[in-house]
Amino acid sequence: MRGALSWPFLRLYLLSILYFSANSILNVLIPLKGDSLGASNTEIGIIMGAYLFTTMFVRPWAGHIIQQKGPVQVLRAIIVINGLALILYTVTGLEGYFLARMLQGACTAFFSMALQLGIIDALPDKERSQGISLYSLFASIPNIIGPLLAIGIWQSGEMTSFTGVMLTIVILTAVAGFSIRIDHSEASALGPAAVQKQSFFQSFSQLYTNPYLCRCSLLMLVASIVFGAIATFIPLYAAEIPGGSAAVYLTVQAGILVAARFFLRKRIPSDGKWHSGYVMTIMLFVAASSLGVCISGSAGGGVILFYLSACLMGISQALLYPMLTTYLSFVLPQQGRNVLLGLFIATADLGVSLGGAAMGPLADLTSYSVMYLICAVLGVVMAAFSYDRRGKLSGAATTLDH
Repeated sequence: MRGALSWPFLRLYLLSILYFSANSILNVLIPLKGDSLGASNTEIGIIMGAYLFTTMFVRPWAGHIIQQKGPVQVLRAIIVINGLALILYTVTGLEGYFLARMLQGACTAFFSMALQLGIIDALPDKERSQGISLYSLFASIPNIIGPLLAIGIWQSGEMTSFTGVMLTIVILTAVAGFSIRIDHSEASALGPAAVQKQSFFQSFSQLYTNPYLCRCSLLMLVASIVFGAIATFIPLYAAEIPGGSAAVYLTVQAGILVAARFFLRKRIPSDGKWHSGYVMTIMLFVAASSLGVCISGSAGGGVILFYLSACLMGISQALLYPMLTTYLSFVLPQQGRNVLLGLFIATADLGVSLGGAAMGPLADLTSYSVMYLICAVLGVVMAAFSYDRRGKLSGAATTLDH
């Protein structure tokens, strides 16, 4: 195998599986544990949202530091800190969970930025989208087994098994992480002098002055709000649907996501052009999935519609992020690109965080069904927003010097 499926890249993908496996379990256990302790949807949403809310703030800085210092030492340090955060879950309550989520979020910012920037710089243009898609695929694989394992741990009532699982993940991730090697490529070895040509803080203004970054960031933000609302409240909402199971829903969603990212990876555009129809279709999938969840609970749509929405959600998650990330890797200026990509990915983190922190109070005031209906409306609005009749975003790749 060559390119995105060569052995050096496979080692990075396998490290991603180990690193993200803990979160796939915690995403289900924390809401269940919080609910059993009498926490409100708002409190649960804040705890869950703390993870990616922290990641959002740290990502641009992570891109800046990684470009200056290189990824290897950064990876080793964050693997240790992430291990401490996982251990904290086993010895504390809800207050400790909040701190642990913040530590995890900071670590994830550096971990994912290091791996994604390395993939972007190392692969040729035509395989760039495949590399990003495969990284996202392997990072999502734990979500297939994690929810089922979490439900099993919860139903058993034996939290000692939870401690054992967390410690196992910590040890395996450390072994894999400390043996990894990442070669510096020309693209990533620009050094501090190149970074200083554009102020780190001036890069933030490009969220609204750069039309490519602005559009992609807004699309990713809104889509991620929907993704976050699904991930945070499905473990509680599924109980309202006869025959519905949160573990099955999340497993189906993750399975479809993994399958789509593998079998459709060559279909993801990797040419630096804006494909309006492609993005509009994905956003309509997001809207249809949210509407399916809403109808399943409020209008007796049933369990079949509930799980169909999981399939649509998995497809949309599989295709949107790699497409937008790859597109931006072509159209953003080379100098300062790492920081700008960090800002874009931060909008995804913010969206997932708001999916819990903002949609939780909305669900408390109304209902889960109304909240998911609003998510569906947001998806339709973003589908219209992604349409580019004049093709202003189509020729962006020609302005870059590769």
